[in-house]
Amino acid sequence: MGKDDPPPIAGGCADRGAFAFISKGWREVRDSATADLRLMRARADSVRARADRELEHLLASASALAPSLPPVAAGAPIAEVEFVRNRIQPKIQELRRQYSSRGASSPADGGGWPPAPGATSLRVDLSGIAAIRNAIVAAERDGGAEGWSVARWKGDRGEEQRGKECEVVRMIRSGIKEFERGSLSSDMFSGFRGRGEFVEKFKLSLKSLNKDYRESKEVPPLDLTEILAYLVQQSGPFLDQLGIRRDLCDKLVEMLYSKRNGRLMYHSLSEDRNLAENITEELDLRIARVLESTGYHTDEGFWNDPAKYKISDNRRHVAIVTTASLPWMTGTAINPLFRAAYLARSVKQKVTLLVPWLSKSEQELVYPNNITFSSPEEQETYIRNWLQERLGFEADFKISFYPGKFSKERRSIIPAGDTSQFISSKEADIAILEEPEHLNWYHHGKRWTDKFNHVIGVVHTNYLEYIKREKNGAIQSFLVKHINNWVTRAYCHKVLRLSAATQDLPRSVVCNVHGVNPKFLNIGEKIEADREHGQKVFSKGAYFLGKMVWAKGYRELIDLLSKHKKDLEGFKIDVYGNGEDSEEVQTAARKCDLSINFFRGKDHADDSLHGYKVFINPSVSDVLCTATAEALAMGKFVVCADHPSNEFFKSFPNCLTYQTSEEFVARVKEAMASEPQSLTPEQRYNLSWEAATERFMEYSELDKVLSNTNGHPGRGGKRNKVSKIPLLPKLSDVVDGGLAFAHHCLTGNEILRLATGAIPGTRDYDKQQCMDLNLLPPQVQHPVYGW
Repeated sequence: MGKDDPPPIAGGCADRGAFAFISKGWREVRDSATADLRLMRARADSVRARADRELEHLLASASALAPSLPPVAAGAPIAEVEFVRNRIQPKIQELRRQYSSRGASSPADGGGWPPAPGATSLRVDLSGIAAIRNAIVAAERDGGAEGWSVARWKGDRGEEQRGKECEVVRMIRSGIKEFERGSLSSDMFSGFRGRGEFVEKFKLSLKSLNKDYRESKEVPPLDLTEILAYLVQQSGPFLDQLGIRRDLCDKLVEMLYSKRNGRLMYHSLSEDRNLAENITEELDLRIARVLESTGYHTDEGFWNDPAKYKISDNRRHVAIVTTASLPWMTGTAINPLFRAAYLARSVKQKVTLLVPWLSKSEQELVYPNNITFSSPEEQETYIRNWLQERLGFEADFKISFYPGKFSKERRSIIPAGDTSQFISSKEADIAILEEPEHLNWYHHGKRWTDKFNHVIGVVHTNYLEYIKREKNGAIQSFLVKHINNWVTRAYCHKVLRLSAATQDLPRSVVCNVHGVNPKFLNIGEKIEADREHGQKVFSKGAYFLGKMVWAKGYRELIDLLSKHKKDLEGFKIDVYGNGEDSEEVQTAARKCDLSINFFRGKDHADDSLHGYKVFINPSVSDVLCTATAEALAMGKFVVCADHPSNEFFKSFPNCLTYQTSEEFVARVKEAMASEPQSLTPEQRYNLSWEAATERFMEYSELDKVLSNTNGHPGRGGKRNKVSKIPLLPKLSDVVDGGLAFAHHCLTGNEILRLATGAIPGTRDYDKQQCMDLNLLPPQVQHPVYGW
């Protein structure tokens, strides 16, 4: 009475309750399983007893007739009775012994499950009956056309003997058929349709439960040298980064592998391959066999989602995701639009273009000429009309929108929320990420390579060059460089760089996969036709067209013209563009007293621009200037810097490059004093989107992926022996998965997002975007449950 009760142990009641709940559930499962096994055994015993009765009846009938038959004369043809005695009766006896020795053990009767080695599994086996039946059929076939019914006998009682023997055969036949009909029509089989369906299902179920593990003992376990050899082999990418040559790694693998003293049973796959390749394949097969013997199996990589897109109508699906949209006249808005149109021309794939949607207040900051849209459908109509005016065919592809926000500091659109969710799982097959680093800087959602079978990144922008121009640009560019490496490796299978002006990224190749608007090629053809008729096609001098920001080459242009003002006396240039730095650019030009005429931005295909002869583009921050390609397509001169971004254009005769400011003056004077050359048909084709699409299909390996028939990369066509057993994840895949997981964790923290320059509130889309795109609020789509 005077003592306080001891305080209860925290969590004790909850733990005991959980344990009691689990124990109760386990008892119920165990009791249910025991009852089911008892019922199965009772039904199997019933079938066995019925089979014994039928066999006894069959043997009794045959034995009753056999003594009354006379022995067969020597030299007489083999008679039916001998067939019954010598071939049928042993089969029946064997079947009877088999059923009489049947035994099974289960948890219901105290035995273990599965049966002990040597015991026969509980199953219904009609193989003996089938053997008897096949023997009879074979004997009938060997006996000729008349078979049993016209057996030839010698002696006076031939007809009587033949009649009795036929009676034996008929009884055996009827007995077998009655046994089969009785077995299939019993209560045990009443729930199944089809001949022998229950028997087969019963066999398979018992086989899966009583799987013999002795097969795994046939494969010897891995030893230490094999494990070390495989670790070195899979660490190739990491060792490359440390500067260790690949041939040294191969020799180390060979040395470790050879210490097995010939215990490996898988020999060289091909004599014409070198030793390193043979060892690699044999080691992969060895590891795969050992894992397979343990029961481990996976169809995909370690970090991949097994639920992948599957082909339903022999057409693949390509989703193109970009960071800008018309009417913003920028490369990331125009080029992905044309790529979607030209990829959609093929019957092999369906195409969806996914573009950002901005709220009306942000549209006013981005889109020129005060163009705004009240709904995504209205903007889609604008995009399709603009494209239709420039294409010579009907573009059949889908346009979808994802929520985005405009960053004034970065002058770009940042996705809000998980962009990948706007492509349904049924269409998640192939993804083309236009500017993959931009799309994934703050991507907090499903990993692209998990949701899609093949992910291709196309690098448009030299972000490092832009960042270097900002305050503390050296530090920022260093960080962004490594972040770009991080996100592209984690989220892309293949990366295409339009030129070598971009940073070198993992799994990347350099190739120009952009073409020019067909309208520019038509303008060039018209100008060439007018020139052939003796008309003057170029009545104006030089011009420059581009977004009016310093990074687009305006700083370089003003510096070159001010430095060589005397050398270019009388030279004038017209500049077309809009942008955030318009006032500063014009002010700088006036201070230097330069002959530059500024105009508002225009479409490069505008009629007022056809008469210019020289397009001057001093920019060294572009990756691949679209305006340069368009000027060449229209048959104009192009004066540009000798820079990796212009490498593709240097093969055209009208492209005049310079390395120094003095060479710039010389190239400008040369262009102003001469006429451009006519483009050859091959040069025109190289500028077209048809050629660009072919290059894209080849360098992105999309042609191989599309030829795949089962919806998974690397599985179409002829596969090598190693890929037949995809049991182990590659070390590089594990590293990429770890990078993706770390990135997902970091981008989920709002403080870290803001510290790295993210727009506040972009981890999820806001209420206005939900209303514009008819989306459920994020808290409804991704609820957080608590107790």
